[in-house]
Amino acid sequence: MDGWMDGWMDRWIDGSMDRWMDGWMDGWMDGWMDGWMDGSMDGWMDGWMDGWMDGWMDGWMDG
Repeated sequence: MDGWMDGWMDRWIDGSMDRWMDGWMDGWMDGWMDGWMDGSMDGWMDGWMDGWMDGWMDGWMDG
């Protein structure tokens, strides 16, 4: 289990951190704009979470 966690952290911290942050920020901004335009906090949170998860997965898969 330790090895798996170490490897996972290494991959996440290495070259994939930039992609993770890019995806997270893109999703956050998209969701924020959507929520602001709609006047709905739910839309903002949904977009933020979608972008965060997408960015996290992209970074992890690419690492």
